[in-house]
Amino acid sequence: MAHHHLAASPETCHWGYFDAQQPSVLTIRSGDRVTIDTVSGGPDVLPTQDFHVPPELLAIHAAESGLPFGPHILTGPVAVEEAASGDVLEIRILDVKLRQDWGYNFSGPLAGTLRDDFAAHHLMHIPLDQDRLVARLPWGLELPLRPFFGVMGVAPPPAWKRCTSVVPRAFGGNLDNKELTPGTTLFLPVFVAGALFSCGDGHAAQGDGEVNDTAIETALSGTFEILVRKDLRYTYPCAETPTHVLTFGMDPDLDRCVERALRNMIALIVECCGISREDAYALCSIAADLRVTQMVNQHKGVHCMLEKRFLKR
Repeated sequence: MAHHHLAASPETCHWGYFDAQQPSVLTIRSGDRVTIDTVSGGPDVLPTQDFHVPPELLAIHAAESGLPFGPHILTGPVAVEEAASGDVLEIRILDVKLRQDWGYNFSGPLAGTLRDDFAAHHLMHIPLDQDRLVARLPWGLELPLRPFFGVMGVAPPPAWKRCTSVVPRAFGGNLDNKELTPGTTLFLPVFVAGALFSCGDGHAAQGDGEVNDTAIETALSGTFEILVRKDLRYTYPCAETPTHVLTFGMDPDLDRCVERALRNMIALIVECCGISREDAYALCSIAADLRVTQMVNQHKGVHCMLEKRFLKR
């Protein structure tokens, strides 16, 4: 098992999209570990206070010509040698660390969950205490930090061509799921050779819903162990924490999100336990929790959580 490091730079980052034609910037083997550095935010959110701004973020800004395809600066893609279309990529999230001493939260008109309620742009620069893992909001409130990547995804099917990083889909992407912290495993279906994994959109903290359009956006470094699973046939993202299994649903309609997350959980229970779909549906009603993941990515998100101890035969 090798351990690689992928720094953020104009050469290793792409701004705002997933694309099956995007060349890989690093190739690893199944079972390798990789530490990936990320940055976040455009020139309009840089602080004027005495905060540390990663120099590579300024270099990426300077290198960008024209308008980005989407808002997220993504590091990658990383190719995994053994991965082929139809496989599943198992992404074990081993560690996530802050890379700067500030984050930002931004909201504006015609965005977020309450699109018509707020007419002005609002930008907060939020100090982050890397030792105590707390954020200090402008009115003095301290919030605990649980850093995670809002965006983790693989290349979409080639027929989909270039996909914006805003909308989460079957390849993952802008999941914005605050459960995906260290100790969690994310499973993504593979659509092209090499899988082509990228990540970014670092969040220091986020509530379920991410209702005003952003979390505490910041630069992160993540360490992942990435494996190719040829024994799994997942066609949609799912995840596993130390205590729960998660299934996802993404759609412009929140009702459809619920239905997809629930159907995926029923299928998982049937496969794990060998019980009928009706019994699995009953178990979901008795023991599973449906949570709103995010409300703001054009396609909304819902995740269904079930304790792993309930999956015993």
